[in-house]
Amino acid sequence: MSPPAEEKMEDGKQLTASANSPLVHGENGDPADCRFSEFCKQNGLSLDDESCRQAMKLFTETKHLLQTNASSIGNGTHEEAERYWYSFVLYCIKRLADKHTDSEKKVTDSNGLTLCQILRKAKLNIVDFFKELPQFLVKGGPILSNIYGTDWESRLEAKELHANFVHLSILSERYKRAFGEFFLANDTIEKNSAVSMSGDYASRYHRFGWLVFLALRVHAFSRFKDLVTCINGLVSILAILIIHIPARFRNFNIQDTSRFVKKSSKGVDIIASLCNRFETSEDDVRKTMEKANNLIAAILKKQPCLASECETATLENIDRDGLFYFNDLTEESSLPSCLNILEKDYEDAFRNQGELDERLFMNEEDSLLASGSLSGGSISGSSVKRKFDQMASPAKTITSSLSPQSSPASHHANGIPVGANSKMAATPVTTAMTTAKWLRTVICPLPSKPSPELEKFLASCDRDVTSDVVRRAQIILQAIFPSSPLGERCLTGSLQSANLMDNVWAEQRRLEALKLYYRVLEAMCRAEAQVRHAINLTSLLTNERFHRCMLACSAELVLATHKTVTMLFPAVLERTGITAFDLSKVIESFIRHEDSLPRELRRHLNSLEERLLESMVWEKGSSMYNSLTVARPSLSSEITRLGLLAEPMPSLDAIATHINFSCGGLPPGPSLQKPETLPSQNGDIRSPKRLCTEYRSVLAERNSFTSPVKDRLLPFSNLKSKLPPPLQSAFASPTRPNPGGGGETCAETGINIFFGKIVKLAAVRISGMVERLQLSQQIRENVYCLFQQILNQRTSLFFNRHIDQIILCCFYGIAKISQLNLTFREIIYNYRKQPQCKPQVFRGVFIDWSSTRRNGRTGQEHVDIITFYNEIFIPSVKALLVELGPGGTATKANRIPEASNNNDGHLAQCPGSPKISPFPSLPDMSPKKVSASHNVYVSPLRSAKMDALISHSSKSYYACVGESTHAYQSPSKDLTAINDRLNGTRKVRGPLNFDDVDVGLVSDSMVANSLYLQNGSCASSSGATVKSEQPDS
Repeated sequence: MSPPAEEKMEDGKQLTASANSPLVHGENGDPADCRFSEFCKQNGLSLDDESCRQAMKLFTETKHLLQTNASSIGNGTHEEAERYWYSFVLYCIKRLADKHTDSEKKVTDSNGLTLCQILRKAKLNIVDFFKELPQFLVKGGPILSNIYGTDWESRLEAKELHANFVHLSILSERYKRAFGEFFLANDTIEKNSAVSMSGDYASRYHRFGWLVFLALRVHAFSRFKDLVTCINGLVSILAILIIHIPARFRNFNIQDTSRFVKKSSKGVDIIASLCNRFETSEDDVRKTMEKANNLIAAILKKQPCLASECETATLENIDRDGLFYFNDLTEESSLPSCLNILEKDYEDAFRNQGELDERLFMNEEDSLLASGSLSGGSISGSSVKRKFDQMASPAKTITSSLSPQSSPASHHANGIPVGANSKMAATPVTTAMTTAKWLRTVICPLPSKPSPELEKFLASCDRDVTSDVVRRAQIILQAIFPSSPLGERCLTGSLQSANLMDNVWAEQRRLEALKLYYRVLEAMCRAEAQVRHAINLTSLLTNERFHRCMLACSAELVLATHKTVTMLFPAVLERTGITAFDLSKVIESFIRHEDSLPRELRRHLNSLEERLLESMVWEKGSSMYNSLTVARPSLSSEITRLGLLAEPMPSLDAIATHINFSCGGLPPGPSLQKPETLPSQNGDIRSPKRLCTEYRSVLAERNSFTSPVKDRLLPFSNLKSKLPPPLQSAFASPTRPNPGGGGETCAETGINIFFGKIVKLAAVRISGMVERLQLSQQIRENVYCLFQQILNQRTSLFFNRHIDQIILCCFYGIAKISQLNLTFREIIYNYRKQPQCKPQVFRGVFIDWSSTRRNGRTGQEHVDIITFYNEIFIPSVKALLVELGPGGTATKANRIPEASNNNDGHLAQCPGSPKISPFPSLPDMSPKKVSASHNVYVSPLRSAKMDALISHSSKSYYACVGESTHAYQSPSKDLTAINDRLNGTRKVRGPLNFDDVDVGLVSDSMVANSLYLQNGSCASSSGATVKSEQPDS
């Protein structure tokens, strides 16, 4: 049998350009340089000579990357690829060159260059720019590091700017809908004979409100604002508009009890009613409204007066206590001048600090907001819409007028939403406000210090560690939420007032994270003590890395609740000194010990764990490599050669010094003064040679990965115990014996558990790809088997890479060895449809050429996946592939030694490594709730599970849409029968209705245990579940 064929470049036309591409050729002064120079000299770019020189330098050093990647950028044409590249280069110059120079240097004309200007000249839109930018940053990262330093990525702030754009898109859409709910549209005004005014007043008022909101963002909020704070700002703006816009433009009756539910003897409480409607904090909205009133007074030079002293039609039947009114603010005579003043104020701020002109969101037709389809035509539709969908929960329904309308029928004839009483799909706004309400009502009332019960645990250690825990929490949270912007992010001039609110905001977030940390830590200690029948938890409560992971997890949940743009994950890792591998050890325990955690935040932590497993733990500097050198000594040389080991975790004192922390009178704990002991890399300050003799703990990491499908535990026959490892061993020195026994070190146990999670995640993704590609189950088994063998025997293929890159190569290799007509193009086409797909996965695969003798190339770079497959993957796994092909078993003895020079030096099964297991039984997907408040779930039914579900022993428990429940019965009657069953004895001919049934909510784990199929058999079913066939999209 012939060895596995290498992928030819004809399958990769969409991934790389031909070497003979005419796009870039020649030396300096070539046509490409000339075209870029002409682009930089266009009017409107505000580039001085120095900026042009730096731009040309960066373009010259990266144009070879443009040549090799042109066909994978945009629509694949050379002309469009060049325009993208121009915008990438100029954006980097703008962001990095300005910050790279002396901060005292006078601001140059290049500072006036904005992303909006660049994109207009390049004839690109914002959505497509951010979609293609990652490819440039991955490929050009080493060049940017050489020119601007290793911290270029944090200074570029590309991810933050992208998230800011997404938030602004969300906010502008919600503001438009809310404005339309309370005020008449232009066409309605024209048709209303009672309103005889000239001019486009509806759009002017709409613009006025948005400009006041932007003034809030510029002067009162931080530069990148969290979504919850901005929603509070929009609600306060709505309140100001309601009491100032003339009553003839209203689209509501102030006596409408469905909209204004908060009333008193003095009239309608506008703020309380709006907060109730939009699920915001009344206190926060009142404070934000006060800031908005102050800005109106300062910018527009309007004198506020107490609303209780004013007599105007807009204030009739409104409780005026605490409200202020500005005379002549929105009248016909003053509105134009107010708009001009607000425009000029924003223009000044935007020219000094801005990248995105946030005024453009008022004009939906602006070319910068247009969205196209993914390059190659594989997926079409709005990229912004896809981004919204990723941020929102797919399952939750919620009642809010800010939610998108479910159907055109839910609008009045004039386009105004009907009301807030219908159930709608969750959106980023509703999700943020729901989780913020949990934080506000459940966490905020808690004390900001350890509870008496937690203090008892802390004092019962070998020594009292209360002061250590309190001091550590203060330092770490101060590092995560600094009182003033770090580094060059400090605001100056007219924006100094934003710093004050930043400090207030940071203090509030620190308190929320602190209270959550103490709450979960107490629950963990309580559970531990119950199992051990003792309250001395020294081994856990003195572990530095464990506490930092807990604090990072608490802070990340606070950040996720507020959807904070400035501190996107993994900011908490960088500021606490821990790694992705560290955090992955504590996520499951954190979720289990906080019962009140909202479903959306549980999903957020699950999605974080997925990100950690798929790529972040494999990045350079991950502490996973420190454990791997102990668990797999044969990999030590390769890990050392690539420089992958994690640096020692910075001491607490070092972090305190960096942030200029003052302990506020707290005596520093003695254990916190010592640097981390090497070589443990774990934050455990005790000697790494000391044995762990503590009992097994219930604070265990489950041998599972619950996102995205929340599957069951995946068994590994070689593990010494079916129970997960205790946290105390998970955070212990890698070289220590595992207290669970079996002769393993803590590193070996930890790596086995980690590998188990990787294999399980791979199984989910392999299954999804098999369905899309419509491959046989045998192919699925072979791909899964090959992936496991690579993980165990060619582990170095994962170093500095994404697990999806290995999965895609496994698919192509198995297809070739099985003689299937499957090209890489087809694989990539279908991979693009996977929810986790990112183009850089197949466009930028890490290669260290010194590890291969092919092509005589040296150094490190990122290449397309076909090059990786041909040059690295096939030489390394050829023997493993042959084993899986026809006759592979017979030739095994001859094939393995032949490829031994290309492996990691540990081809044979490593002691303690997970054995190759058959493909696990996976659920089709997470059940979706069909009721917001009751326990009824729907899961799609795949054909592979049909036989099991309709067997004689289980058929009566399941209702399968499309499979008749009675002979010769139509599907429509089936649905009626299903409704009748689920609604008890009532005979209804309509949709499911559970509003009069009082059923308590259950946890996700209970749903998983009751609905999922386990090992090919049906799960227990205490109640019927609805299963429906759904076509693949």
